[in-house]
Amino acid sequence: METVKNPILGFVVPCYNEEAVIVETTKVLSDEIRRLVSFGIIAPGSFIGFIDDGSRDQTWHLIVDLQKKYSEIKALKLAGNCGHQNALLAGLYTFNDFADVLVSIDADLQDDIVAIEKMVDQYQSGHEIVYGVRKKRDHDTWFKKYTALFFYKLMLILGANIVYNHADYRLTSHRVIESLKQYGEENLFLRGIFPMMGFSTAQVTYDRKERMAGISKYPLAKMIAFAWEGITSLSIKPLRFVTIAGFLVFGASIVLSIYVVFSRFYLNVVPGWSSIVLPIYLLGGIQLLSVGVIGEYLGKIYKEVKHRPRYIIDKII
Repeated sequence: METVKNPILGFVVPCYNEEAVIVETTKVLSDEIRRLVSFGIIAPGSFIGFIDDGSRDQTWHLIVDLQKKYSEIKALKLAGNCGHQNALLAGLYTFNDFADVLVSIDADLQDDIVAIEKMVDQYQSGHEIVYGVRKKRDHDTWFKKYTALFFYKLMLILGANIVYNHADYRLTSHRVIESLKQYGEENLFLRGIFPMMGFSTAQVTYDRKERMAGISKYPLAKMIAFAWEGITSLSIKPLRFVTIAGFLVFGASIVLSIYVVFSRFYLNVVPGWSSIVLPIYLLGGIQLLSVGVIGEYLGKIYKEVKHRPRYIIDKII
């Protein structure tokens, strides 16, 4: 790969109800662009690309007003709320035409922008994907910290190749995003897709900060749904576990059958107790679990074959 010495850099910033932070975020990112340009690290023409993911507050109106003050701003407004991953994808695909490298970052700026200069250095060293990786989780609650660590470990166990302690803070080259367009799946999990692409990668560590204002857009229910989406989008191991469970239950049933026959003739037990109660609970639970897992995959196939658009762009500035 031939890297650009002073690349045009574009920030890709998905926004959903971010009126509390959007003004400060714009100022911080604009100042960082101007600083990096002044040191010759990135080229003039670098920009901030906002994607309004169907916000219900004043986020879009604030972006329009800020664009009059900050020449670095480009923005998309999606027709509805399409979800973080789809909003991010819309930004990557649209803004890639204007940049040599894109850096995706959340609007709350908990991901430290100090890491951006290091990311550009890694890009200029020949790495086309540079992951921002958290050093530690000091600002997370105990519950969120350990559920997140459990999620990463579970994903690895289930065969999903993701970067440990990495969310969606990353630098990608123009060529990477053009290659990403070949991935047409409806069930999108970018954290797992980028590592499987095969491009040269590097990692930059940083300390995650507290949110400037507003509330997290990922409560527990959304985090669980997102984790399950990632697992079922990247791995078929849950289906294999269903098969393994079937074999185990079959083996246990043979052993149980031998025990039931032995009890009938040699032990003083109430006739029929074990042959009725145990299979009902055991087989009933296994069957319901198996049907649920298989149903999840069938649901994903249903969504894939429809080929519905991931997002619809309403406005561009």
